[in-house]
Amino acid sequence: MKNFYYYRAESFADAADYVKHGSRPLAGGTDLLGGMKTAILPEYPDSLVSLLWIPGADGIYINGNSLYIGATAKLSDIAEDKTILDAVPILAEAAHSVASPNIRNRGTIGGNLCQDVRCWFYRYPHEGGGRMVCARKGGDTCYAIQGDNRYHSIFGGMKTHATPCSQHCPASTDIPAYMEQLRKGNKKAAARILMQANPMPMLTSRVCAHFCQSGCNRGHTDDSVAIREVERSVGDYILENGREFYAPPQWDTGKAIAIVGAGPSGLAAAFYLRKAGHRVTVYDARPKAGGMLMYAIPNYRLPKQLVRTFTELLQHMGISFVLDTTIGQGVTPADLEKQYDSVYYAPGTWKRPTLGIPGEELTMYGLDFLVDINTRMEGKIGNRVLVAGGGNVAMDVAITARRLGAQTVILACLESEEEMPAGRDEVARAREEGIIIMPQWGLDKVLADNGVVTGMRLKRCVAVRDAKGAFNPHYDDSEKKDIAADNILMAVGQAGDLSFLDEKYDMQLTRRGLIGVDAGSQMTSRRGVFAGGDIVTGPSTVINAVATGHSASRSINRYLGCPENYEGNVDKANEATGIQFLSLEPSGIKKYQQARLTELPVAARNIKKEDAFSLPMEQALAEAARCLNCGCYAVNPSDLAPVLMVLDARIHTTQRIVPADEFCGSTLKVTDCLAPGELVESIEIPLPKESIGHYDKFRLRDAIDFAIVSLASLFTVQDGKITKARLVMGGVAPVPLRCHAGERYLLNKKPDAQIAEAVAELAVNGAIPLDKNRYKINEIKGLIKTAVLRLQNARE
Repeated sequence: MKNFYYYRAESFADAADYVKHGSRPLAGGTDLLGGMKTAILPEYPDSLVSLLWIPGADGIYINGNSLYIGATAKLSDIAEDKTILDAVPILAEAAHSVASPNIRNRGTIGGNLCQDVRCWFYRYPHEGGGRMVCARKGGDTCYAIQGDNRYHSIFGGMKTHATPCSQHCPASTDIPAYMEQLRKGNKKAAARILMQANPMPMLTSRVCAHFCQSGCNRGHTDDSVAIREVERSVGDYILENGREFYAPPQWDTGKAIAIVGAGPSGLAAAFYLRKAGHRVTVYDARPKAGGMLMYAIPNYRLPKQLVRTFTELLQHMGISFVLDTTIGQGVTPADLEKQYDSVYYAPGTWKRPTLGIPGEELTMYGLDFLVDINTRMEGKIGNRVLVAGGGNVAMDVAITARRLGAQTVILACLESEEEMPAGRDEVARAREEGIIIMPQWGLDKVLADNGVVTGMRLKRCVAVRDAKGAFNPHYDDSEKKDIAADNILMAVGQAGDLSFLDEKYDMQLTRRGLIGVDAGSQMTSRRGVFAGGDIVTGPSTVINAVATGHSASRSINRYLGCPENYEGNVDKANEATGIQFLSLEPSGIKKYQQARLTELPVAARNIKKEDAFSLPMEQALAEAARCLNCGCYAVNPSDLAPVLMVLDARIHTTQRIVPADEFCGSTLKVTDCLAPGELVESIEIPLPKESIGHYDKFRLRDAIDFAIVSLASLFTVQDGKITKARLVMGGVAPVPLRCHAGERYLLNKKPDAQIAEAVAELAVNGAIPLDKNRYKINEIKGLIKTAVLRLQNARE
């Protein structure tokens, strides 16, 4: 254990000051020192401040109608104190049940409430082979889900932080939340959660690089969840019920916004801004809305009918489109600023960059090739085609050329195959269709005969980036190769066309010739004018463009003075789900292979028909069952917390008074309920009248063990009927769990075996035991039946 400074606080104000400056409180029972000795956490405090020496902090007394217990009162004192034994014997029972006499002599009530979790994965000592950095410690996963979970939650987990899949998604989609709703069969709620981050999942799922799947924890042990495929099925469901999900807002803010560019970024911004109640007009230079989605992505990957249907639904929302209109020609940027309250530029990057190689003018720009694909006839592409580039656009160009009839298609790129920006799936698809990939080759010069292309001379690329990581290719000019070709298609970059910004309209640009924006707000150098998508970031993915459009919509709303919940009737995840704990499907854990789309055989593929078919919804729901809903599934170890909750206790801190229900049952870590520098000072318990309370605890060794399951119960009985009931279960969930349904059921009932059985069933309704802890259901039912049947012998 590393050295640390030790301070003795003379008052809670003194201690709070230490804690505010980085010290950790030492109160007896938190096991902080034990954790430091075994180095279970990656970081530890440099100083500790003891609360045990604060005068009067361990008092136990009655004042008015309440019992007060100081935060540093010893558990042994609580178990034996006559005042407590007379007034709230249930609390004495709980204190007496804690561990051994030696531990009770040292542990305090405050320490017992604030102690750390006892999960053995969390507690695995560093010297035992390396600490396990689980989700609770800031890691990615809960090892108990697929490991030994005998003592873990049977009611689900709680989120510790954003899950890896959501962190890897540029749009920060709450993937586990919508997967959870699918497991419940609630497709509508799943759709709304998905649309909180992405208004066009039916499109993105067909072209997305699925970064989320690389972050899926299942990928460490078997197949990752097929998130993209599930999203596609939900997206199709959204499109089928489009008028419900793209309904016009029920209010009008009176604000008007212009969006320049009808691509994914502009359309995403339009959706969220219209949801906020603004009047939105989208301008685009092309005759159809959709941008790259409509013009640059081949139909076999993204059917254009889907794009048309999506933009028609945006029109149904009340979004106006002004198409075939180039800004700067008739309508100027200055005109837009005068007519609208805010402007968002997202025109994309359609312009061909100049590489400067000899004969470049004889080649064709890859994007132009994709745009013109519908006017090309099979066989006109030539027999031998060379494609330059290593990204997804290059893959689309190469595959399209092959499907148009080219006998040989060679793709040359600067990067090694591992460094190619194209997705692994796209590279595999290209190879499947006979594309020859030549990594680590750059362009030297176009070979031609009397102005007719005959091929390209390549030169070996030895490094794409310099020592600082900047794009700066280095070549070995001694190694060159001539490639014969009838057609050369260049897919090696895209530039932005900002010719609409005339000299009188001053807007700051970057050295790359893109629009410069504030990194936080996406506002340009002109107040009220925002920008996003490829014109700001450079060529990127569709989902990145969607994310910038969504982010810009938030900034525009803040600029216009709209409230933070501007998205209106797009439900928040917790409102849509209406649940407290994360849930998973235990049977899905044992499904090791992900679902895969059915694809057309290579011989049947063409440029017109979509290559793959969406998963049937039933199969998508089954795939959603494989999601681990990553969080923490450990249980709260405190014996006193359930008792304080049934007693309606109130926790007095150095800053406020918090109901025990909130303090002990609302956050994964009890200490997360405390603000920086806030400490527990005392506990106030209203004196119960004519009540019968007990704390029952099931454990392996009565003398020392933590509860496997426990139950705090408090009843009032009149005329043989239960008139008030409180039931709080411990050891079954990440926090003590109050059984509201059971409490309501017991009111005005006479306790008997049938009633006891019924309330026990209610208590475990909704339980989702893991592979090895199903036995907990029977144990907690047994404690509840015991508590109810015990009332048969109660006297009024």
